Amino acid sequence: MEFTIKQVAERTQLPPSTLRFYDRAGLMPLLKKTKYGTRQYSEMDICWLELVRCLKDSGMSLEDIKAFMLLCLEGSSTSEQRKVMLEQHRQNILKQLDMLNCNLGTIDYKLEHYNEIGIFHIDSK
Repeated sequence: MEFTIKQVAERTQLPPSTLRFYDRAGLMPLLKKTKYGTRQYSEMDICWLELVRCLKDSGMSLEDIKAFMLLCLEGSSTSEQRKVMLEQHRQNILKQLDMLNCNLGTIDYKLEHYNEIGIFHIDSK
């Protein structure tokens, strides 16, 4: 079954402009087009878009996503390289989570303090 860009936009919650950008950026190399240039998305294309979104939303650069995608196209011979990329990305996410949790703790502390005194202030030394 083939899907239109509008259907894919609704399903993935990505605007058509983003879908077109991903195509132009080379992130959708298997995407088929009609003779008039209309994009025709397959179920596999949608699965790939969901992975692209996951990687991008979690901080992977489009350049690295494209490199990962190109390795995928090469088949099982690159599975170890892809695994290493995902492990490195996972470590980056864990670092981000640690930093966000630390920041959340600071904000929570300030909010508690704010509730006690009723105003925000910066302690001077």
